[in-house]
Amino acid sequence: MNSNNKNQIIRFDWAMKRLLRNKANFSVLEGLLTTLLGEKIIIQRLLESESNQEDEYDKYNRVDMLAENSKGELVLIEVQNNNEYAYFQRMLFGTSKLVTEYINRGESYDKVRKVYSVNIVYFSLGHGTDFVYHGKTEFRGIHTNDLLELTPFQKQAFKVDTVSQLYPEYYILKVNGFNQVAKSPLEEWIYYLNTGEIPSTATAPGLEEARERLKLDSMTKNELAAYYRHLDNIVILRDNINTEREEGRAEGIEEGERKKAIKVARYLKSSGTAMELIIGATGLSKEEIEKL
Repeated sequence: MNSNNKNQIIRFDWAMKRLLRNKANFSVLEGLLTTLLGEKIIIQRLLESESNQEDEYDKYNRVDMLAENSKGELVLIEVQNNNEYAYFQRMLFGTSKLVTEYINRGESYDKVRKVYSVNIVYFSLGHGTDFVYHGKTEFRGIHTNDLLELTPFQKQAFKVDTVSQLYPEYYILKVNGFNQVAKSPLEEWIYYLNTGEIPSTATAPGLEEARERLKLDSMTKNELAAYYRHLDNIVILRDNINTEREEGRAEGIEEGERKKAIKVARYLKSSGTAMELIIGATGLSKEEIEKL
């Protein structure tokens, strides 16, 4: 792990909340989307939608961002920290809302917007062995298995080559646990999303900008405090929420808070955070932190 605090990078979900909504930092998101979708993506603007509103429970559990690219397509990016058994349906709901929300009443169906749903999940969604999945809609003959194609006129009118390009596409990035050596630009992005670190050798689009603009030491003291509280809540969500649902709170509040502080301190220490920052964020003593 990188032990140089100056080179530490802010977690992606926090950056989405606070930093990547600034147009000057769009290049970071553009790099991720360009790497994932395999084509140059330019973000024109960010949008607000009924689909990407958060409630109190979602405050730390998830963060959404809705972008419009230079082709007028909609890209919904969602980071989900905690397990949600109906998450597949949540993805469907989000894209369906966007399809209907961004067409005006009375407009013809050729005005339906293309939607990409990019889901960065920190839990084991479904059952599979890969860490990146792509879903799209195709129509095949039940007798001949031939792929239903667009007519030449439709291709020209819609400016696409295949039927699947007219429908929402889904990407699932199961980043939790990915800490192997990154051998491709997409793996470099997955490694950062999981660890919060960007290797000096990484060359994937957007990571150089992230390395420069998402430095931990660029935060003010108050921003750092809020950031560490966010990390604290992420730890709580991942480690405690299922236990709390099934067993209730078996520990006293004081002991529970201490365990939370130890978990956060262990995470920050392994990430190379300076001792004084860990002390300030957790309230633990230097001696206690050194023993972790």
